Amino acid sequence: MKGRETNVKILMADNDEDDGILVREALAESQLLIELYIVSSGEELMDYLYRRGRYANNSSSPHPDLILLDLNMPRIDGLEALKQIKTDPQLRRIPVVIVSTSQREEDIYNTYDLGANSFIIKPVTFASLVEIINTLVKYWFEIVKLPHSAVGDKHGQQPYQSSVH
Repeated sequence: MKGRETNVKILMADNDEDDGILVREALAESQLLIELYIVSSGEELMDYLYRRGRYANNSSSPHPDLILLDLNMPRIDGLEALKQIKTDPQLRRIPVVIVSTSQREEDIYNTYDLGANSFIIKPVTFASLVEIINTLVKYWFEIVKLPHSAVGDKHGQQPYQSSVH
C-alpha cells in the first residue's frame, strides 16, 4: 500500500463466523497488507477498543485503523456499539463502516445519524466481496487522509490512552 510503513489493522465485529472467514479469504486473495482482527459481539468490540479483559495486552489488540461493524450482534448490537464509539472522544475518529445484510432505510439512516462513515450491504458472491474489500481499503488507506489519532503512528501505537477501563 502506498505511503504506509506498517500493515493496516482492520477490526471486524460480526457474530457470523462464516463472514469473518470470507473476509479473511478476500483479504488474502487481494494480497493487501492487512491485519484482520475479529470479534463476535458488540460487547467484545468494546472490550477490544477499551483493552479490557482478554484484550488488556496491547499486542493482542492493536489500535484499529478501520472498524467493519455488523448491526445484528448479541449483547450489544451494532447500533449501540456505534453510538458508544462515536460519542467517545478517544474512539470517534476511527472510521466505522457498517457491513450488514439489512437494506432497511431506517437502519441506513440510523447508522449515519450515529456517525457511521459508510454503509455497505453484504455482497452475495465471494468475487463481489473481494472487489468491495479492495475498494474499501484503497479508499480508506490510499485516497483519504486520516488523522494520526485515528490510525496511530508509523509503529501502530495510538497517541492516547483510553480513559475507560
